[in-house]
Amino acid sequence: MAPAAGNAAVTSKALAFGARSSKLSDAHLNSIRFRKPLFGFRYNIERKWGNLSLQGGGGRNMEAIVEKGRKRGGLVKCTAEGIERGILTGGRGQEGTFVMPERLKVVALMACVMCLCNADRVVMSVAIVPLAAKHGWSSSFLGIVQSSFLWGYIFSSVIGGALVDKYGGKRVLAWGVAFWSLATLLTPWAANHSTIALLAMRAFFGLAEGVALPSMTILLSRWFPCNERATAVGLSMGGFHLGNVVGLVLTPIVMSSIGLSGPFILFSSLGLLWLTTWTLRVTNDPQESPSISKSELRLIQAGKSDSVPLKKGEFPPLRLLLSKMPTWAIIFANVTNNWGYFVLLSWMPVYFKTVFNVNLKQAAWFSAVPWGTMAFSGYVAGAASDYLIKRGYSLTFVRKVMQSIGFIGPGFALLCLNYAKTPVIASVFITVALSLSSFSQAGFLLNMQDIAPQYAGFLHGISNSAGTLAAIVSTIGTGYFVEWLGSFQAFLTVTACLYFVTAIFWNLFATGERVF
Repeated sequence: MAPAAGNAAVTSKALAFGARSSKLSDAHLNSIRFRKPLFGFRYNIERKWGNLSLQGGGGRNMEAIVEKGRKRGGLVKCTAEGIERGILTGGRGQEGTFVMPERLKVVALMACVMCLCNADRVVMSVAIVPLAAKHGWSSSFLGIVQSSFLWGYIFSSVIGGALVDKYGGKRVLAWGVAFWSLATLLTPWAANHSTIALLAMRAFFGLAEGVALPSMTILLSRWFPCNERATAVGLSMGGFHLGNVVGLVLTPIVMSSIGLSGPFILFSSLGLLWLTTWTLRVTNDPQESPSISKSELRLIQAGKSDSVPLKKGEFPPLRLLLSKMPTWAIIFANVTNNWGYFVLLSWMPVYFKTVFNVNLKQAAWFSAVPWGTMAFSGYVAGAASDYLIKRGYSLTFVRKVMQSIGFIGPGFALLCLNYAKTPVIASVFITVALSLSSFSQAGFLLNMQDIAPQYAGFLHGISNSAGTLAAIVSTIGTGYFVEWLGSFQAFLTVTACLYFVTAIFWNLFATGERVF
């Protein structure tokens, strides 16, 4: 009897253990995740239990699951939809179809339009060489033509920023794309008509493009949680910088095969094509989107750090904004960033042709390579910024580190550029300068939303207008320096010193805390 009783006891324990292990394995299978890097897919292995409930393991509700996923680095498991989502990643629905997060669609369309935005600008930087030869323009007048785009841009920045705050980025950006595509299409006609017509058309083009950056920053701040925002901006600005590559490389190729008007027609057509997709697929706010899932909307809302509710329809307090030093830190940072950026953007093809006597196609390639690396480094800067924030570093610390890299690095690179003896070495130094300057995207560009979320568009317009004025001075000034001194070196040294001074000012007065 004893052995039989003992066997019965052993059998009973074995059955109990088997039942518990079965519960554990089933619960474990339900929670398995196969993780892959950014932009990879994540899969859930789910078992269908019908009406059965797991004792001890089925009491977790959706909010607990979402909260657990959020604590594990922004990853959210949506058991209701069979979708698991992290930053800019999709998943699979219960029927096995790929589900793309709505915020990924927004940032993809934004990157495309920012690429077109810059490509449309760069067309003139290449086309101006044959235009100058045709019309006999001097170096100083080349600077005037190059800067005419900025004449309209300086006025639309403030107005466009205020309109974005009031009406949202979708509508304002759509009108901007429509108008600047039209201006791009009409530029060759204006150039053939008269110099005044060309300058007026370029100013109108700049007027339309002035709304692009404020629209981008506001839309992404609404569509992305704080710990994904820098990466989203990095991706969008990556498209912006790739626009330089597209414009610099395609423009001479299209001009040689079709004619001077070819690239203008091409890029204006692409802008109108993008516009049809944008108006149908994007909303100002994720809460207005008819196709966003509840889980993604909850993830976005939970990641917002704004503790004070935003009030719409109020006129931005200009005197209050300008009374705080963090505002001036952003303004001076924008001035310096635009100063250096537009010198390199407008004058690199002319620089390589003048200093190293390379032809137009070679100059375009030497000028394009740095912009391509800048697109990648901008994404790296955004990802690094988000990583530091997730690790617990303060916004103030992260913004100061990123902006310091974005100014001190380019300053040293431009000083070294003065000693370049070959176009390859010069391209290397320009690549370093532009790659490191892209870290500013995770500095002052995001800082506007940090200190003044309610007036971020208007603040962006103020700082961008000041930066545009600096870009006009630097673009025209480069032409006069080259004409007077016969060299780019003096102006590159002035630009490097401006980078260093502004980096000191930024670290003294910038903050990541909300001020307004």
